[in-house]
Amino acid sequence: RPRLTPPELMAQVQSELPRFSPELLADFTRKGGNGGPLQVGEEFHIAILGPWNGSVRVTDAGPTSFEFVTLEGHPEAGHIRFEAHYLDAAPDVLRFEIRSRARSRDGLVAFVYDTIGGGKLMQEATWVEFCHRVAEATGGQALGKVTVETQHIDEDGHSQQSRS
Repeated sequence: RPRLTPPELMAQVQSELPRFSPELLADFTRKGGNGGPLQVGEEFHIAILGPWNGSVRVTDAGPTSFEFVTLEGHPEAGHIRFEAHYLDAAPDVLRFEIRSRARSRDGLVAFVYDTIGGGKLMQEATWVEFCHRVAEATGGQALGKVTVETQHIDEDGHSQQSRS
């Protein structure tokens, strides 16, 4: 039972993006310092725990969603989309999703992320906390744990899926 509609929630997330991310893990700074709704072409620098800082650019910004693409130097190459909508089967339930499609920028990042697992754990913790903060901002309550689904596709195109 959120007190905010998807467009109201997304307006808040877009205008106050750094407040939703745990700054110790991923501190977002808007380049140019402009506030308000996101605009296509705007960029954010992200101070990421460890030596993994990077930047992203807004490629889509609408009333219920926005999307970033990673820029040169970011530890990943890809894009990430944030979206809020009501569930079709339960119109009084709001769903917030973060969908990322990315690959490691190089072998060192892949080693730390996949082999050692530290990068994956840190990234997962960042987005889970982001979701908790969004749920709190709705004025309602979360219906359950944040679900994280990961799909790995190897160079041969084989897919492996995990859920936590």
